[in-house]
Amino acid sequence: MTTRNILIIGILVVIGLAVMYTLTASDNEEVYVENIQKERERQFKYLKFNIDSPLTADQKRDLNKLDYYSIDPKYKVRARMVPVEDRKMVELPMTDGTVEKYLKHSFAEFELDGQKHMLLLLQAAKESDKRNFFLAFADATSGIDTYGGGRYINLRQDGKNSITIDFNLAYNPYCAYNPDFACPLPPKENIMEIALEAGEKDYKKE
Repeated sequence: MTTRNILIIGILVVIGLAVMYTLTASDNEEVYVENIQKERERQFKYLKFNIDSPLTADQKRDLNKLDYYSIDPKYKVRARMVPVEDRKMVELPMTDGTVEKYLKHSFAEFELDGQKHMLLLLQAAKESDKRNFFLAFADATSGIDTYGGGRYINLRQDGKNSITIDFNLAYNPYCAYNPDFACPLPPKENIMEIALEAGEKDYKKE
């Protein structure tokens, strides 16, 4: 991944975290849905118009919308953070065959539809804020309704041993729009058998 790619991701992380603060602070479902919609609109405008967008000029011209599942508050879950016993750096494979280093930090344990789940939380090697985490996952929708290479969520620890995961905020890696970008693939711990029908769907050029 180039320095430019890292810079773009860093900018999105900062913006995304600000949105997350707003979303987690509100218990009003109408306000919650409105905030999700605003974030989706911001994401579209960034890809379509921003000078730092990963899209080429031709790709920006062809981008008319992003496709999402309907917003469902049940996909916003509270997870318990369980530290990884042997916390170490691991190399995640990238879509271009290279690797990117991340710290295996914690497992997020949560319930969804009465079932218990566990996902691995990662931290980028150069992450300065130790409350920020990166979640890359794939599920039963991957390669069908959603991007085959999985989806991402940027997370911020909001409790001593807990974190909020909102799958309505799941977004596509840049390589879903521009194959020239290299994107990390989800670790094996985050390949889920259930269908997470929340967040962004696969990008299909019209």
